[in-house]
Amino acid sequence: MSPRFLRAGAPQIAAFVALLLIDWQVSPQFFDLRMQDGRLFGSLVDVFNRGTPVALLSLGMVLVIATRGIDLSVGAVMAIAGAIAASLADSHSLPIVLVAALGAGLLCGAWNGMLVAVFGIQPIIATLILMVAGRGVAQLITQGRIVTFNSPDLAWFGNGAIAGVPVPVALTIAVLLLTLAAVRGTALGLLIEATGANAKASALAGVETRGTTFAVYVWSGFCAALAGIVAAADILGADANNAGLWLELDAILAVVIAGSSLLGGRFSPSLAVLGAFIIQAMNTGILLSGFRPEFNLIVKAGVVMAVLLLQSPKLTWMSGRLARGPA
Repeated sequence: MSPRFLRAGAPQIAAFVALLLIDWQVSPQFFDLRMQDGRLFGSLVDVFNRGTPVALLSLGMVLVIATRGIDLSVGAVMAIAGAIAASLADSHSLPIVLVAALGAGLLCGAWNGMLVAVFGIQPIIATLILMVAGRGVAQLITQGRIVTFNSPDLAWFGNGAIAGVPVPVALTIAVLLLTLAAVRGTALGLLIEATGANAKASALAGVETRGTTFAVYVWSGFCAALAGIVAAADILGADANNAGLWLELDAILAVVIAGSSLLGGRFSPSLAVLGAFIIQAMNTGILLSGFRPEFNLIVKAGVVMAVLLLQSPKLTWMSGRLARGPA
């Protein structure tokens, strides 16, 4: 981790470590790891493994929010991609399954991007359309049933391992590195920040804001489709009614925890992924402690409030003033 990441992400890292320590207090075996059938197992591994769908969604969502947009349809896109993958898994080869599921995600992203970038529809309305219709499309694909499959090739995406690391975690790392290479290794990141900071001024300065906006929605659709494949592979089936349900809110929450501005122009893919794992660490801690799952929402709100206060410029200024003492 670079010194810049450690400095910028200090509140998020502190919150994540604190949550892991709380989980350890609740369950003393929390940090125990074991290797079984070539794959790491343990509660700590589960935090990363179970958090991958939201982490993947947040990698798309963070770029959309950076352009001052939002994508409410990612949960529905997850359901569509999972339904397609599960329906084709036992009758088609893996490349066809992946192309069909990921292609559906790209098409959904292109639909959102066209509505926002070309027709100028407000992002929350444009993506709300697909959020509502998308789950219906997924139900049409599965004919309202829970579709199961036996394909070991597709199941590998949910239960396999690469050098002991669960495949979902390895996929998230790969997508994160790809995202960082695109937005930090090229001018794309600057174009996204310029579009989010002031789209009209950027367009007058020669920035292709429409193309940039279209591209981030397509990327969000791709990430959502990949999350849908992982979720379907994990349970060896697709439930169009519940797959990805409300995960769009967790993805937005992860981006907010990461310190990205909902007004656009500032973003961090790495911290967005960390935000997703913070949410999952909370969920795991509540499950391990035996509390009812309903407490998730209350605890989640409390932790988010704490992280936002730690990032507050006003609080930072007051802390610095107290540290310096009276003038």
